[in-house]
Amino acid sequence: MPATNSDRSKHFAAIEKKHGEKATVWLKRLKDLKTDKYQVQISFLRENHGFSRAHANALVMYHRGSKSSNKFGTPENYFKSIDPQVARTIKKIFATVTAKHKNLELVMAWNQPMLRFGTGYIVGVSVSKNHLTLNPFSTAVLKLVTPKLAKYEVKKHTFLVPLDWKVDTALMQAIAKARIAEIAKK
Repeated sequence: MPATNSDRSKHFAAIEKKHGEKATVWLKRLKDLKTDKYQVQISFLRENHGFSRAHANALVMYHRGSKSSNKFGTPENYFKSIDPQVARTIKKIFATVTAKHKNLELVMAWNQPMLRFGTGYIVGVSVSKNHLTLNPFSTAVLKLVTPKLAKYEVKKHTFLVPLDWKVDTALMQAIAKARIAEIAKK
């Protein structure tokens, strides 16, 4: 589950304690690299100074001007940032699920819109150039609905649908029902 405090500088105290230098020193070292390549900056901290991925990413992204990992804040802001037709498709996906399961909350997690039940995620959607990726957050649920996924490209944990997908209500409600039951058992 993503952290509720998305301020990247929240990592600075732990970085300073573990690596013995103020965050400003590490930020200056990143500036002195004279490269804007993300992976080079990450590698510099990880390989040369033993940084964890999270701490390296916090410093590099802060150095690059991203002070928060929370890019959109709200689902509404996210929807405003994407193509209107794609936003309508995603909203229809969520509306199809919440029509039957009214106790779900639409949230932003990992900068993607998702429906949440308690602390568990039911379905998340991410946008790519040519498709939407739907994630039911459970390989068991994905396996359960496999017969209904025959016309879609299925990955290990997700499946892909067109950007202008005519939402398959039965599929989405089956996913939600199975995922809610799975979360409720925990």
